[in-house]
Amino acid sequence: MDRPISPFMFPSWYRFQVTSALSIFHRITGIILAVGSILLTLWLVSVAASGPLFEAAHAFMVSPIGTLLMIAWSIAFYFHLCNGVRHLAWDTGHGFELRQARRSGYIVLAMTVALAVLTWLFVFLF
Repeated sequence: MDRPISPFMFPSWYRFQVTSALSIFHRITGIILAVGSILLTLWLVSVAASGPLFEAAHAFMVSPIGTLLMIAWSIAFYFHLCNGVRHLAWDTGHGFELRQARRSGYIVLAMTVALAVLTWLFVFLF
């Protein structure tokens, strides 16, 4: 049997495709969003509790690690959102041609970067 048996053998059998990477990244960002949502809920509980719990949560959120985690969460959010819109277009039967699928993948990446940069410029400047 000389045919490939698994699509996870990228280096030896399959050529890298943007659509494959975006599919994998869509799943990863879903996991990141789930974990980030738990952290967001904990932060909201600390806001409601006020006092030392809120002070500790706020200190973590404004720390470099907290800021980095929030930036990563927002990037995951925007990617998942844009790629979800792309999948909605596919559900209507549009964009299945290889060229269109590749182009829409690059549009998803560009929109993710643009939305994340605009969000964090707004946060840091205002």
